[in-house]
Amino acid sequence: MFREILEDCPVIAAVRDEESLKRSFQSESRIIFVLYGDVCSIPEITERIKAHGKTAMIHLDMVGGLDSREIAVDYIRRFTKADGIISTKTAQIRRAKELGLYTVFRFFLLDSRSAETIRKQCQLICPDCMEILPGVATKVIARITKHQHIPVIAGGLIADREDVMAALQAGATSISTTKSELWFI
Repeated sequence: MFREILEDCPVIAAVRDEESLKRSFQSESRIIFVLYGDVCSIPEITERIKAHGKTAMIHLDMVGGLDSREIAVDYIRRFTKADGIISTKTAQIRRAKELGLYTVFRFFLLDSRSAETIRKQCQLICPDCMEILPGVATKVIARITKHQHIPVIAGGLIADREDVMAALQAGATSISTTKSELWFI
């Protein structure tokens, strides 16, 4: 199900504040990455996203008051209407899968060893998809997508339409961006 939504959503709206959240409701993006909030506001934020018929993905590393343990995933499942989580932590991805939430495993490309780490970790925990940052590393994205059987999202440093098209042509299923002007291309 998530894979189908993702394949139908070449540009994902990533929101960092209330203003960008409101703007995302006007976009065609069916998925919203929430990159802000705290334990008090996240339930209401996800409820509003769901009221607009969109898929709510919460980036656990960016929600104030949640820590890096699995209990943060339990909180999201129990007290919000979120469809899934985004995290850099394997334990959180594993727990979210156990609870039936969609999972986006986020990776930062730092060096040539990062690609091998990505492969091993994805085989170990089987996330629904991965997000590679920076999204403008198209040669590396092409190499990774050639050997992965899960969707790849390119995120970070996507500045314009050319970056979007280059990432998609390199094999990314979607891109995520906080640049709201790109949500409407």
